[in-house]
Amino acid sequence: MSKVLFIGAPQSTFVRTVRIAAEERGIAYENTFAMPHSPEINAIHPLGKIPVMRHNDVELCESRAIITYLDMSFPGARLASSDALTAAKTEQFIGMFNTTIQPLLGPGYIGAYFFSGNADGSPDRTRIDANMGKVTDYLALLDGMVKTGHLVGGDFTLADAYLIPPLYYLKNLPESGAIIAKSTALSAYIERHDARPSVKATVPPPLPGRDKAA
Repeated sequence: MSKVLFIGAPQSTFVRTVRIAAEERGIAYENTFAMPHSPEINAIHPLGKIPVMRHNDVELCESRAIITYLDMSFPGARLASSDALTAAKTEQFIGMFNTTIQPLLGPGYIGAYFFSGNADGSPDRTRIDANMGKVTDYLALLDGMVKTGHLVGGDFTLADAYLIPPLYYLKNLPESGAIIAKSTALSAYIERHDARPSVKATVPPPLPGRDKAA
């Protein structure tokens, strides 16, 4: 089999999630840089979102679909648990995170720093201030969820693969970083998973023209 090709900016949290999944499964891959709505992305994703994937004659979009393909197409232990309750709780978190928590923490807060739309590149303080209440609430919620060191049970799951990438940015931004520093369980969770090989192997480079990106 040829290498899997992920297309999308490696600074994207969802691109990093599929890369973490591939690293965990020991699947050879390449990551080609492309921004949302670029021709390479639009050719596969009808909504222009990243990541997209090519593997031989297979083309897929949406991170969860890509990970499902990786998990079922390659030999070795699957990331998806064979235990019904563990698998269900993993999907429960991913659904809640992707539909409610991530849009606020990602585009709503992190994006206000790195994609503010301001001519001088300065953060969008109006958007940041408007979202701080929910940022505080969601970080408190996550602090309570990771007290075991993982989101589901006592082992790494795909739930962790979705949460780790945005935490990379949140821990370094002023308001969220201060909250995380005071959140004992969440700080320990970040430290633990930052040392994981799949996480270390996928640390994103700076986005061209910016020091960091979301």
